[in-house]
Parts: sequence; structure tokens; C-alpha cells
Amino acid sequence: MATFPVINLEKLNGEERAATMAQIKDACENWGFFELLNHGIPHDFLDTVERLTKEHYKKCMEQRFKELVASKALEGLQAEVTDMDWESTFFLRHLPESNMPEIPDLTHEYRKVMKEFALKLEKLAEDLLDLLCENLGLDKGYLKNAFHGTRGPTFGTKVSNYPPCPTPDKIKGLRAHTDAGGIILLFQDAQVSGLQLLKDGEWVDVPPMRHSIVINLGDQLEVITNGKYKSVEHRVIAQTNGARMSIASFYNPGGDAVIHPAPALVDQETEENKQLYPKFVFEDYMKLYAGLKFQAKEPRFEAMKARETTVPIATA
Repeated sequence: MATFPVINLEKLNGEERAATMAQIKDACENWGFFELLNHGIPHDFLDTVERLTKEHYKKCMEQRFKELVASKALEGLQAEVTDMDWESTFFLRHLPESNMPEIPDLTHEYRKVMKEFALKLEKLAEDLLDLLCENLGLDKGYLKNAFHGTRGPTFGTKVSNYPPCPTPDKIKGLRAHTDAGGIILLFQDAQVSGLQLLKDGEWVDVPPMRHSIVINLGDQLEVITNGKYKSVEHRVIAQTNGARMSIASFYNPGGDAVIHPAPALVDQETEENKQLYPKFVFEDYMKLYAGLKFQAKEPRFEAMKARETTVPIATA
């Protein structure tokens, strides 16, 4: 089995740029996931994000998890639990407008740090989208524009903690799924593992690495690249020892963005590059995804294809 791709972004600035771009291309084509080192977000800042997130869980969420999730999940447990996850989460929305002021129990320091973290991740996401454009032969800014809609992209962060689980064989931390959106940036626990992706029919661990950012591609990038890049099924395995922190930020299209394969990547004259994916409005896909998240993505694409005649003509 090939080694999980770990990419040093610093090498884009020197003579190893071509080799690094080739690494990114291979990761997008064959893994749908890769891990970034030297991504430009300072290590001491990431340490602060981790400390405040773990403090917030202990102070504000641990007891609630025990009362609401743990007791329910373990009650009379016989067979595998398939309708819930062993996780404690809250969601921060950044774009098009922030919900940060509405989230209870966040300290002033934690709000300030998470706001700054979101700005750093937004810039990293847009820089990565331009690297993907370069590898795909698309104009710089194409993917960012494809996500834009009338109000810009949708961007939010899911803050999760996966506490120790006494029965990891009976319940997943998070059930297997692909991500619906665009590009996902994950800052995960450096000590406790659990994230796995499906590659060639086998579950592969995403290695925890201190101060790294894990990147994965969502369904919308699969559509826009006409299948050159694929979203990949992944899951979180609950662990008996240690609590795992996960901060996943989703840089997604705007709700009214019209998503379709990039014309430059489609050639109807050749079998290899025929248009394989439909055109649809992103929020319509999300409505469908909400009820089918833990099922295969292909029927979602087929359902959008069946509705394709109702999609407005794209101006981009």
C-alpha cells in the first residue's frame, strides 16, 4: 500500500516546486486526501487553538455529552449503533455571515482566536484552490469563482471532540461518508488517531502529525473536475483511550452557485473526457445530502442529473 501523502508547502517556493505540484496532483487524483506541513499558520497559534478547544470541551460540553450521547448510545447496547455518532460537536459559520456571536459559552479569547483561525484557513483554502487550478490547466481563480454564487462562498467550521468510548466495536466516532462541499481543511489531534479513508477497498489511517493541516476534497470538486479528482469516503473510529480533537473547516460553494464540470475539462468528442456529471444549484444538492449523508454519493449525482433541466443557465 502506498504511503499517505504528506506535502511540505514550503517547497513550492524553491527548485522543488515542480515535484511538489506533482505530489499534490497525485494526491488529488489517487487519494482525495493529503496532509500539509509548513502551510503558513504559525505553530504557536495552532497550540492556542488546541488548548482553548480542549478547555471549552471540558468546561462546557463534556457533561452534556455524557448525558445526551453516551447514556443513549450505551443503553441496552446489543448490536452495532448505526443511527448516531460518538462525537460532541458545535458549528461555527464564518461566511457569508458569522454566527459566532450567537454561540453560547465561548470565552472572549476563544471567539477572537477562532475568528482569526477562520481568516487564516480561508486564505489557505483559496491558495490551495489556485494550486489545483494550475495542476488542472484551469485559469487562476477559476475554482474560487465557480464557488462564488452571488454572495461568495459558504465557509464554516465543525468543532468536534471524540471522547474515550467503552465499546468502539459497536459505535463509530463518525460513520463513513464523503463530504458534500468543496475543500475541507482539518486541524486534528496530534496524539489520538481515529480518522480513516477508504482506498482500494481498504481503510487507511490518516496519521496524526503535530501542527499539520489535513486536506480532503468534497463532492463539488469531483463534479467541477469531471471526475479527475474524487471525493473519498472516510470515517472516524472511536477509541477506548484518549479524547480526540477535530476542527474541520469547510470551504464550500455559495448556496446559489451553479455547479457543473469545467468546460475546459470536458470534450464531448472523446470518450475519455465526456461530461460525466450534471449541472445543479449547490443548495439543492445540500438539501438532498442532508438526508443521504451516510449513503453512497453516486445516487446523489444521479438524482441531480434527473433534475438538471430546471437549473438556470450559468453565466460563469
